[in-house]
Amino acid sequence: MQRYFLNEPFDENGIAEITGEDRKHIVHVMRMGVNDKLIAVSAGEAYPALITKIGTDYVVIQKHGVALSKNELPVMITIASGLAKGDKHDLIVQKGTELGLFSMIPFKAERSIVKWDDKKGGKKIERLQKIAKQAAEQCHRTVIPKIEHPKTLRQLIASSGDYDVLLFADEEDAKSTDPHRTRDRVSGITDQQKVLIVFGPEGGISRTESEELLSAGFLPVALGPRILRTETAPLYFLSAISYEFE
Repeated sequence: MQRYFLNEPFDENGIAEITGEDRKHIVHVMRMGVNDKLIAVSAGEAYPALITKIGTDYVVIQKHGVALSKNELPVMITIASGLAKGDKHDLIVQKGTELGLFSMIPFKAERSIVKWDDKKGGKKIERLQKIAKQAAEQCHRTVIPKIEHPKTLRQLIASSGDYDVLLFADEEDAKSTDPHRTRDRVSGITDQQKVLIVFGPEGGISRTESEELLSAGFLPVALGPRILRTETAPLYFLSAISYEFE
């Protein structure tokens, strides 16, 4: 069944309304009518529901059963991704959502070629958040990953106290004779921990950034012997987390 995230929770009678783009999708794309079934997600819980009424700008639904089982990763992974060219962040958000991403922070890295335009930035975040929502619906998540506004390295470090595990993908560490392998870093993570992992842009993390991250308590992690693209590296790590926990 098609899945939709509610803007407002079910009321005490198990009734809710769906409006906006989701209402259009239900009526004009899915061609649903009264008594058709869908899955509605509210406050991290997914419920089967029946359409009871279709208005000009809303659809009324009624809970029709108990909460469905959850399929979220047991750890909360936040990816800080260096600002990259083109639509690479679109790919990271879409595929990352499918792999269990909890949140994503665009990272203003030293080697980022792309410069963030604050005037247009709000629309970019809205687009990425929409991509996350659509991907979450497609892969039957009960949580939509949050796309945060870009941060500098200092801002990332300042927020590091909000996380239990701090990592950064380090190309130079991968080339060393004794790299800190992904499996070793991942195996040290436990259920319900919050993890922040930093990835560089196309040129990777600079040595200055690496030193600052190390001084702030971030641990380097090597993502195998091959050099991964900036849009591939986060997906590699999320896949490793999924293998370890799922």
